[in-house]
This record gives sequence, structure tokens and C-alpha cells, in this order.
Amino acid sequence: MKRIYSLSLKRSCMKSMKVISFLAVITAILVLCAGCTQTGTEKPSPEAKVYIVGIDGQYPPFSYVDSSGNATGFDVDSMRWIAEKKGLAIEFQPIAWDGIIPALQAKKIDLIYAGMTITDERKEKVNFSTPYWVVNQDVVANKGSNVTVEDVLSGKAIIGTQRGCTAAMWIEENLIGKGLMPQNNLKLYDNTPLAVNDLESGRIDAVMYDDLSRKDMMQCKEIEKIGSVETKDEFGIAVRKEDPELLSTLNDGLEALMNDPYWQELISKYNMK
Repeated sequence: MKRIYSLSLKRSCMKSMKVISFLAVITAILVLCAGCTQTGTEKPSPEAKVYIVGIDGQYPPFSYVDSSGNATGFDVDSMRWIAEKKGLAIEFQPIAWDGIIPALQAKKIDLIYAGMTITDERKEKVNFSTPYWVVNQDVVANKGSNVTVEDVLSGKAIIGTQRGCTAAMWIEENLIGKGLMPQNNLKLYDNTPLAVNDLESGRIDAVMYDDLSRKDMMQCKEIEKIGSVETKDEFGIAVRKEDPELLSTLNDGLEALMNDPYWQELISKYNMK
């Protein structure tokens, strides 16, 4: 009986060891598979800092708030991709454009990803990522009007644009600053749709804005492009000067995105070409 009991015990132990070994192998395989499915993507830890991304809420196709109140656009989708790959927790915060850099400096937001042109003046206040897009400035007027781009560039026409944007800075420097346009002929607005409303109402003669946003702005409007100004403005992501680590992370993510097929998908999605 002892011999039979001993033999049964050995067999039982051997079965248990086989079961344990089998479970260990399965566990190892599951761990490896989990690692394979997450290659190139980092998930933020529950304790991770939430980065507040400042955007312009009315700047299609780069950033805007849709009818459901959700942030969307080329820059917004780009930031979501970078955040997923780099394990960053993010939230989007629409900010009035002329107050967006002060909001960054006051730490109300952590970065600006909203078609911001890299300029020497802005570089004194913030640091920029590598450029990710280039635009020029278009001039539009009401269809059938006699206003020409020459009227605008000679200072004869009353022109509107968004306060604090590249078009406003270009007009200030190249037209008003050189005595070609009286200061009163430049009308500044909180956003471009307001400028277009005044254009359609006849309160101003023309609107200047970047070429891609102009295409979106003209939809269902009785306005037309009358000319353009080649400024070759470069867009970049802005961060505080004391955040070099964040800037490095964004540059790495931006480079990866621009070399990924998803970059071309975004360009097609938002009709960027």
C-alpha cells in the first residue's frame, strides 16, 4: 500500500508540475504578445501630467471646434497621434488668438499647436518645434467688386484680418510701417469669420488670411480670391522656454508623424493640398 500511495503521489506531483509549466509558458506568451501589440506606443500612467494644448477654436483646417463642441482639425489630430505614441495625456483648450502666448507664459496651457507662424518676435517669448507646414497670405474680396490686390498693397483699400495673426503683422510691417497704408485702413478682428462678415456687409473692402484657411473660409460665401502675397510662413509648435524636455519630445513625435503614412492621410482628410 505504501508503494502504491508513493507512486500515486509522484504521478500527482508530476501532473501538477506539468500544469504549472504549461501555465508559465502561456503567461510568457501573453506577455510577449502584449508587448508586440504596443510597439511604438506608450500609454500614460494614471499619475501622468495632463498637458493642456492651446488651440485657436476658429482656424480650419488646422484647429477648430465642431458643432458638437469637440476640438478637431489637422493640428488637433496630429497632436493626438503624437500624444498616443509618446504616452502623453492631453486636453485641448481653445484660446483667443491674441491671448494665446500670454496664456502659455502664465502656465494656463502647456503648448500651442494651432498653426502658429514662427517669427523672431515670438521666438523672444517662446521656443518652437521644427516647422511642419508653410503657408502664404491670400487676399479676398466680394465677387463682382472692383477692389484689386494692387488697391490693398498700395494702401487704398480698407482691409480686415485677425488680430495678432501673421497677416496683421505683415500689413503692419510692410504697408503701414513703410507709409503705404494709413493705420485706419487696417481693421482687426477676434477671428477671421468676423472679418468676412464685415466684408460681406460692405464695411471693409478685403480680407487677408493664409491660403489654406482662405479655401475653407470661402465655402458658401460670395467672395473670391483677388491676389496673394508670398510670405512663406513656417508653422511650429510653441512651448515655454523652460520646457526643453517637452520640446524634445514634441520634435521626436513630429518627426515620426511626418514619416508615417498617417501624415499623408491627414493631408488628404483636411484637403491640405
